[in-house]
Amino acid sequence: MDLRCLFKQIAPFAVKLTILATWVAGHAKPGCQSKCGNLSIPYPFGTGNSCNISSNFFITCNTTFNPPKAFLTTGNLEVLYISLDGYLRIQTAAASDCYNSSGRSSYHLRWIRLAKFPISHTKNKFTAIGCDTYAYFRGSLGHNYSSTGCLTFCYDTTDGINGSCSGIGCCQMVIPKGVTRYSVSVSSSSNHSYVLDFNPCSYGFVVEDGAYNFSLSDLADNSFSNKTFPIILDWTIGNQTCKEAKMHPLNYACKENSACIDAENGPGHLCKCVDGFQGNPYLYGCQDINECDKVKPCSGTCHNTPGSHYCSCPEGFEGDGWKNGTGCRPKVVTQSQSFPVLVVAL
Repeated sequence: MDLRCLFKQIAPFAVKLTILATWVAGHAKPGCQSKCGNLSIPYPFGTGNSCNISSNFFITCNTTFNPPKAFLTTGNLEVLYISLDGYLRIQTAAASDCYNSSGRSSYHLRWIRLAKFPISHTKNKFTAIGCDTYAYFRGSLGHNYSSTGCLTFCYDTTDGINGSCSGIGCCQMVIPKGVTRYSVSVSSSSNHSYVLDFNPCSYGFVVEDGAYNFSLSDLADNSFSNKTFPIILDWTIGNQTCKEAKMHPLNYACKENSACIDAENGPGHLCKCVDGFQGNPYLYGCQDINECDKVKPCSGTCHNTPGSHYCSCPEGFEGDGWKNGTGCRPKVVTQSQSFPVLVVAL
């Protein structure tokens, strides 16, 4: 066959493969916006026009910022990161209660209301800062409300310890499970009157576990209320369990080579690539990982298989071929194996 004719036949197929690889790498639906500023937007999230699985997964990309910023649905919650493992990172500011010699100088209550995504009870901490501080977290669990609080006191900056939130200048509490909306408020028993010279404000906020490290200098920082803190939200698909979702195959979200996992925090389910596969389980399904190229586990010959791999030794060698196993070594040849004709003759 003429090479030019052959190229014309395979070129469109090669282009399709390239486009498909690009879509999969970006994890966005074909023809949909895959990035907003520094944020990658994987399906089931998207920027509208059927690019997201439902309205709860809509991302607003505000191009008036440089670089552009992404916001959850049509609200003002900035999205910093989206993971296909079922969580996303947003940011918000702290509640504050500040005083001067004349009395209260400012007060800010903070609250978040989410229709679908509960606050992660395993990846966040409720945190309070101050030396005359009462901080309250009140969360909505459907029609019920759950409250928790933090008390922190001190009489001098030397009382606290940098990096420690044990109740002196700083304290932390776990977040209740299943909270989809919450409010944070702070107050003071003595209007900071006995600590005003080094701590004029009380602060309360939810923050990703490990993202905030207490510093004694924060007690005197009047601009602390302007800072923002990352928060982790959990997300799931729909309100059905895996068993219920599988009963409707046309609407089932988990594509090829993926497994369904029931949600731990709220209703719904997640999809996850099975071992040996990677990709977006909600879009095209998951593709085989070539461990031979990616992991290079063999000292001998590596054989990639769908979802797995194995090692072998070349002819003349023995062993299991694995780097963390016996590897490959030359076979030991005995004298009788070397001279079989001579043995028979004798």
